[in-house]
Amino acid sequence: MNPFSQNSISDAIDRLHFPSDAHRNAAQECASFFAAFKETEAVLLTCSCARGKAVRDSCVDIAILYHPNTSAALIQEMQTAWNNEYSSNDVYAQLKRIGKYSMIDLDFIDGDINEGTHEWTSGPDSFELEIGNYLSYSRPIYTSSTYFNELRLKWVPYYNDIMRRRRLSMIKVFCINNLHHIPLYVERKLYFQSFNRLYNAMGEFLQALFIKNRIYPIAYDKWIHEQLNEVLHYPELYTELVKLMEYRQFESDEHIAKAELLERLLLHYCDESD
Repeated sequence: MNPFSQNSISDAIDRLHFPSDAHRNAAQECASFFAAFKETEAVLLTCSCARGKAVRDSCVDIAILYHPNTSAALIQEMQTAWNNEYSSNDVYAQLKRIGKYSMIDLDFIDGDINEGTHEWTSGPDSFELEIGNYLSYSRPIYTSSTYFNELRLKWVPYYNDIMRRRRLSMIKVFCINNLHHIPLYVERKLYFQSFNRLYNAMGEFLQALFIKNRIYPIAYDKWIHEQLNEVLHYPELYTELVKLMEYRQFESDEHIAKAELLERLLLHYCDESD
């Protein structure tokens, strides 16, 4: 690897906040390792470390960006080389000793982000999550080309409004479908299924809320307080969503009342009729 690349990685790492030297050293070592492969378009720090929110137990989440034209055989070679490197390099062993779950969590991505499918019973899909975490909230610690910047220009600050309106309408349909199943399940005393539908609908409500506001999410099951207060600026909503998760009696009609409340929140906060 050329010295300029190594210096560039060090400079990028120095601008970031890590919860420990072990996290920092592991991120730098990983970036340096993948910078040696011509297939690597970029090494991206993602998730908590990228946002300066990590703690000692946090993983170092890294995405290796390669071009979609790269052969599967070459990517497999990179993965095999990484597995050998990760198991033998003491830098990563030191990271594992810092916290209970501290490790390198590695993804290989080609940047070809697509909508995929949204199922009736699977909760929110990952489309906006992938764009947000890989392209909006990530921090590049190594780049070898303009590919990462090209992807950002395509997707950031947000995708086109025709797609946005279509996806918002679609997510609302799936959310309401989950909510309208709840009374039927309560009638059959299927309370855990009712809760599952409510939880999935809450994730879809958050997905719709982000789409409505043209902002990419961080997660639908983590950092809810931060996202509603600091990202979306709906502090009052956090209290409402906490109430949805609190039960006086689980085996009861409370599920129905909660479904009705969430539907009202969806129609109020995600309305675009004006």
